[in-house]
Amino acid sequence: MSPKAGSLGAIIRSYKAAVSQWCKRNNYSSFGWQTRFYDHIIRADGSLDRIRDYIINNPAKWEDDKDNPANLWM
Repeated sequence: MSPKAGSLGAIIRSYKAAVSQWCKRNNYSSFGWQTRFYDHIIRADGSLDRIRDYIINNPAKWEDDKDNPANLWM
């Protein structure tokens, strides 16, 4: 089921398609959107605050992250 024309979902879908096409035409063959990514529309101040905190504090957790190349064999 496609998003309704003119909706935010349709705009994001069109943007992602346009960026992907541009990358293919300009030899950015390694470009790809992050898999298992969940787009989330922020509808309330509380959600926005939690997301801002995550963005600000997440880099400090990189040393312990299982996807950090130094930790691949943890």
